[in-house]
Amino acid sequence: MILPKQTRLTPDQLNEVTHIVSAFGCRIQPIVGALRTIYAIVGDERDDLMITRLEGLTYIDRIDKIQSPFRLMDRRSDLATHRIRLGGVTLGDELFVIAGQCTIDPKSPSLLYETAAAVKEAGAHVLRGGVWKPRTNPYAFQGDTKSLDILMEAHRRTGLPVDAEVMDEAQLRLALDAGVHMLQVGARNALNYSLLRAIGRAVAERDTVVLLKRSLHMGPISEFISAAEYIASFGNPNILLCPRGTAPALDGYRNHPDESITPLLKEKTWAPVVVDPSHSVGRASYVPACALAAVAYGADGLCIETHVRPAEGIGDDPKQALTPEMLAETIAQAQQIWNLRRAARVTAPVA
Repeated sequence: MILPKQTRLTPDQLNEVTHIVSAFGCRIQPIVGALRTIYAIVGDERDDLMITRLEGLTYIDRIDKIQSPFRLMDRRSDLATHRIRLGGVTLGDELFVIAGQCTIDPKSPSLLYETAAAVKEAGAHVLRGGVWKPRTNPYAFQGDTKSLDILMEAHRRTGLPVDAEVMDEAQLRLALDAGVHMLQVGARNALNYSLLRAIGRAVAERDTVVLLKRSLHMGPISEFISAAEYIASFGNPNILLCPRGTAPALDGYRNHPDESITPLLKEKTWAPVVVDPSHSVGRASYVPACALAAVAYGADGLCIETHVRPAEGIGDDPKQALTPEMLAETIAQAQQIWNLRRAARVTAPVA
């Protein structure tokens, strides 16, 4: 990872650095931060001759070599100071909440508009709305591109940033062209490396945030973080890691709750953790407890399915969506735990 002496390299300097690393089979990927741009060496950065040539350039401050499968997402990387801000919240400074419908019903746009206003009132910072939906049954409702217009209208009415899942590059382009603020990568695509690379390339010059959910069948924690590395290595560091339960399901729950991996993630990576308790447990009556546990484990935020009238929802909403009243109560209780965590950090003795 290359750190220039100034806030960024000039075009001529970048061309010179690119020429040097390309001779060793590597490429340069700029990572644009709020205060400075760093330059990731993508490829095998261990070649001593390449490092020596780079270090000899007068405009280079230093070269950091992180021997990790996830060099950019590693908490020791220079991206560790990167902060993500959305919906008026800087992740890590305040409890962050995404809420909204699993699936937007294009026949009933008023349901999303009502839900959007209600989740904003309850304290959510981002509106979730499922435009396109992955379905096991090919005959089930797969979503509708018309719903993208409904989602953006809800944004205009409430001012809330919006989150939408994308499953392929065509949907990615439609979502970005519409102005979606957060791209969601669902559990079925969390290991779709072609899509992850495409997202990284597409949003490298934007402030778009990516909510990366954990795969149903994902193995070690490093595999989850490495999936995020695919996005970061193509230029976008605005990534939130989202545990959402894994297979096989725990008896009585939709999946096997995995909010307890939050401390493990934070030990290895700087990326904020936003837990989805709705898909984890799959029943509205269990969601609040799972949400509170996630915050107690150290989560930076929550992604909670919410519907103004769950019985009228489609997709997962009827069984796992909270009402806005339940959401408001859950946020209030989660905030108390967040405050206790913050107080503990402030009063903890210095080692």
